[in-house]
Amino acid sequence: MNQTSRHFRPFLFLLLFLFAYLAGSGAARLRDVLKDSGPQAEALPVSAEGSWGLSFPETGQTPVGNATMEELARYDAWYAQDTDEKILYLTFDAGYENGNTAPILDALKKHNAPATFFVVGTYVESEPELVRRMVEEGHSVGNHTWHHPDMSRISDMDSFREEIVSVEDAFSRATGKELDRYYRPPQGKYHEKNLEMAKELGYQTFFWSLAYEDWYQDDQPTEEEAFDKLLGRIHPGAIVLLHSTSSTNAAILDELLTRWEEMGYRILPLSEIHN
Repeated sequence: MNQTSRHFRPFLFLLLFLFAYLAGSGAARLRDVLKDSGPQAEALPVSAEGSWGLSFPETGQTPVGNATMEELARYDAWYAQDTDEKILYLTFDAGYENGNTAPILDALKKHNAPATFFVVGTYVESEPELVRRMVEEGHSVGNHTWHHPDMSRISDMDSFREEIVSVEDAFSRATGKELDRYYRPPQGKYHEKNLEMAKELGYQTFFWSLAYEDWYQDDQPTEEEAFDKLLGRIHPGAIVLLHSTSSTNAAILDELLTRWEEMGYRILPLSEIHN
């Protein structure tokens, strides 16, 4: 290599570095432009785990969810109603039966409070009498899938439909009626595609704006802990999620409904939720 080439080499490296930097920077700017315009700008955000999540910046106010009400509305999906009126929507997830659903239904009947029970397919098969009682006493029964899988991992319509329609069929056999077209993703795990498929099947998707850790059978919250969360974080337009397996919920529901009523809240069925 001659002397001129040796002197030119550093400048060549510098030029190559600048070219790579500018090309990468330009590509990054292009990605930003594409991200902020066109179809990607309309994509529904999800959490890192693909699960529904909430933050509570102000007591008594609607919490902030992974997605806004407006974003969810594109998929006929909800987590709360935007209102200043003291109303709430009471929902229960029913994965299996351990003796707590009957007292929960007793408390609801005493207060004439409508609720929606999101059931899995095996629950419908094993507890048809309780499911019939839910219907007979004026409650809605929604779809919580057959196997309670991570639905965010299901991206094809055939698999999604099987999880949903199997519950519909079992409910029809047990009650002679059609299942309400309300869907709740197990564990709140979801993806934009799931919400699109649920909508295509005629379902509204319901997340929640108030819940607490009531599902661990060997570590049930105390009544004081339950009241602290369920009274302290209630807010206008709330969709409340409780688990019908919880012995704490069965024990406190009568008093909880009384105290919500004393706070001025009315419980409405999901059929009355609106924008």
